[in-house]
This record gives sequence, structure tokens and C-alpha cells, in this order.
Amino acid sequence: MPLMLTKPEGVPGKSWPAILIGLFVAFGGVLFGYDTGTISGILAMKYWLREFSTTGDESLTSAQDSLIVSILSAGTFFGALLAALFGDVLGRRLALMVACGLVFNFGVILQTASTAQPLFIAGRCFAGVGVGLVSALIPMYQSETAPKWIRGTIVGAYQLAITIGLFLAAIVNNSTKDRMDTGSYRIPIAVQFLWSLILVIGLFFLPETPRYLIKRNKYDKAAVALGKLRRLPVDHPAVKEELDEVQANHLYEMSLGKPSYAECFRGTVGKRLLTGCLLQALQQLTGVNFIFYYGTQYFKNAGFQNPFTIQIITNCINVATTLPGLYMVEKLGRRNLLLLGAVGMCVCQFIVAIVGTVSGTHELGAQRAAISFVCIYIFFFASSWGPVAWVVTGELFPLKVRAKCLSMTTAANWLLNWAIAYSTPYMVNSDHANLQSKVFFVWGSFCFVCIAFVYFMIYETKGLSLEQVDELYGVVSKAWKSKQFRPKLHFAEIEHGIIGGEGGRRRSLAEIAEEHERRRSVGMGVNAEKRGMGTDGLPGSGTGTVMTEKV
Repeated sequence: MPLMLTKPEGVPGKSWPAILIGLFVAFGGVLFGYDTGTISGILAMKYWLREFSTTGDESLTSAQDSLIVSILSAGTFFGALLAALFGDVLGRRLALMVACGLVFNFGVILQTASTAQPLFIAGRCFAGVGVGLVSALIPMYQSETAPKWIRGTIVGAYQLAITIGLFLAAIVNNSTKDRMDTGSYRIPIAVQFLWSLILVIGLFFLPETPRYLIKRNKYDKAAVALGKLRRLPVDHPAVKEELDEVQANHLYEMSLGKPSYAECFRGTVGKRLLTGCLLQALQQLTGVNFIFYYGTQYFKNAGFQNPFTIQIITNCINVATTLPGLYMVEKLGRRNLLLLGAVGMCVCQFIVAIVGTVSGTHELGAQRAAISFVCIYIFFFASSWGPVAWVVTGELFPLKVRAKCLSMTTAANWLLNWAIAYSTPYMVNSDHANLQSKVFFVWGSFCFVCIAFVYFMIYETKGLSLEQVDELYGVVSKAWKSKQFRPKLHFAEIEHGIIGGEGGRRRSLAEIAEEHERRRSVGMGVNAEKRGMGTDGLPGSGTGTVMTEKV
């Protein structure tokens, strides 16, 4: 781990401020994980069932079970879609503060005050909207502030925070499960105020992302923010070079079309959006939230001994095995790690399904085998698909539509999260499909699909700046060839003639990169400023005017 945190030679400034800020913002994942984890234990608490059950036998119907668990995911779906509006209008930082301090906390208040299902359900829905906003805004903030050489680790730390939240929820649930008063469920729920308070207070002292400020045509403020992140003077050449590249890339993208939702579905951006949505959807279809939403209930109903203890064990593994993933994402790369994880998860899910189907879960040996391979499955998920899905989606999109595209990919995650949460009781309960352990055949099949998806759709983005990812998708047409890609294009050096092409035809990035490299290699570079061009290759946006260019 120390080797991974060593800044490469020749990188100016300090990296630790941006790293610490990114890791702190990742703390918002605790809200996501803790809120997800509390419900699994609460639905198995005797006092909560006695007070909230409407069946007369202190139990929930499958419909009630589905609604109470899945309503959070329904709220997060709409919250994730709203993140684009919040993030672009309020800014990444202020939007996070509103999502945590107002929207999420309002939902927690309703749940804490509830004594019957309707208010409890409404509270989970509002809390879900807050979690959905946070889940899209945090990777956005992290990816726009983190240095490229450690961006994967920083964004992946969001998943680590989610696992810590799940673990804390299991601990608190286990501590209050035997209470025969309202504290049994109110204490676990009310603890969430602490998590949101920590994040909101910290955000008061953090800068806005430089890329958002560039997007809002505030170059001077962007320079100040980047200077704070890199611990460099505002007029340092490295600060100016990085911002000019971001500005030039943004101006180039804006020249291709307006930042509308329609733009998200065109060209390589549409391909990237499809990749991000499928990646987030498949992350859920691996079945991980079956274990964390319904694990306690499933182990209890299947006759496993000490289901609450098993849930704590699985959460401990989830936290601990996320750490090697944060290391491997920069060493093995995004593509290799996702492939490795998909293969491992597929094997484990099928073994659990076969053992449970052939031997039954009431035999002690079968129980031990099933729990062992569930734990190994969690290892593969937590060290690969858990963090890397957020890393990849955070890197995919150009600045002008980043908020919109990230909100849609995150919404895809929550849509499948909701579908799984809602359908699982119908899939496993004895009065419906009664799949029991056979449900792991379903998750295993989707893990097999993940293998093919990664091979054909996931590009390797390790070590690239967010602007270089645009060139990658413009130049490389096949995902399995992306490892050979080496950036050739600097947007701040693009000449207008190269962009324009013949007859006013706008050239592709592949053509621009090829021409740009040819001219550079034969020494035919032209001083754009002397010709009235800007360093971004657009008329009238020279070094002195980049700061005030209207976007």
C-alpha cells in the first residue's frame, strides 16, 4: 500500500491534500452502506415486528417485506437522476451538503419518529432520495479533484466507506436487537445523524472542484481551487497547464454540441453511457445485496445457526477485502481486475447454489460450505466489482455532460437495486417461488454475463487524465485493444486547421490525433497565438483570453 501512495517522479506540487480530501468525501459512502445495512437487522427484530406487523402473527407479508426494503432503492433512483440538476446548478460541493444535511436527514427524522409502517416507509423513501444524490455526487467530486495516478484508489475508497457503513449497521443492529422497546430500531436509525453531520461540517472547509468551475467559466476560481489541491501557487506553470488542458477539452466538446441529454446518447458518449449503465446494473445483478439486504432473514429462515453473527462476519470480510481492491485497481488496472472478479464470483455463486440444492441448508456440513463460499464470493466482489464499478463510471464522461451521464449510470445501479430488493422475497419465500439456495444459480448466471461484458465493453483507463479518456474512446474502437493506447493529443495545443478539416467537415478525434502527431513529429507546429488562435485551437481564445472565454 505505501508504494501505491508514492507520487510518480516529475509530478509537481503535493498530492496528499487532494488524496485526503477525496478520502474524506468518500465518507459519504457510510450513509449509503449504513442505511442499506440497518434494514436487514431491523426486519428480524422481535420488537419491531410486534409493533409494525399488521398480520397478527408478528410477521410481514412478502408484499410488505418487499415494499419496506425496496422503497429506499426507489427513492435513490430518483435521487440519482436529480443529482445532475443539483450538481450542475449548485455545484458538486454545495449539492452534497444539501443532499446530506437536508434531504437525507429529513428521511431519518421520519423513520425515527415512526411507530407504524406508513411513516417508516415514507422516511425510507426520503432518505433514499438523499442517498441517491450522494451516490452520484461523491464519485463525481472525487474524480474531478484526484490526481490521475491515484484516482482509482480515491474513487474506490467510496466503496470502502459503503462496506464500513454496512459493517457498522451490523454491529449496531446486533447490539440493540434484543431490546424490547423503541430503542431497538430507533437507535440504529438515529445514529445516521452523526454520519451526515460529519460530512456536512467537513464540506464547509473543502474547495469546489476545478473542473466544475471551468464548466461555469470561472477560470480564476478554478486556478485557486487547483492550487489548494496541489499546494501550488495560482500562477504556477503546472496549474496553468492542467487548467488550460481542461478548458481546451471542454471548449472542444462544447463545439461539438450543447450539453443536453440528447448529447449523452450520441457518438462515443452514448457508447460510454451504455457501458456505465450496464456496469452499474451488473454490479447489482451479481447478487451482493441479496446477502446484505436479506442475509439475516435468509440465514435465519434456512436454519443457519446465529444468523446475526453470520451477518457480522460477512460484513467484516466485505470491509477487509475492499482494501486489496484499492491497491490492485492501480496495479492490475480496471479491466483485468473486473475480469478476475467476475470469474471468481461466478464460480462461488454456482458452488453455493449446488451445495444448497443437493445437500440442503439444514446439514451442518452444507451450512459451513455455503457460508465459506459466500465469504469467498464477497472477497471477489469487494476487491473488484464493488469499488471498480464506481471508479470506471467516474472516469468515463466528458465534462459538459458528466453530471448528466453519471446521474443516469448511478440511477441504473439503483433501479436494479430496487428490482432485486423488491423481487427477492417472491423468489426465495416458501409461499411463492421458493427458490431458497437455487437463487444463487440466478446470481451466478449474471456473473457469467459479467465476464463477457468486461471483455467486450470495458476500456482500460488506468493512468489517464479525464481528458485523455476522451481521446481513448475517440481513437480506439475495440475495448480489448485499449491497453495499447498511448495519448498523443494535447487539447491545449490543437490547431484550428487540424480541427476543422477540409470543407468545414469536423474531424474525429482519431483523425485529429493522427494529424497532430504527424505535425509535431516533423516539426511543423505553428504558434497559434501569432495567428490569432488560442492554445485550445479555437479562434480568439489565446492564453490571455482563455480565462474569460464564454462557454
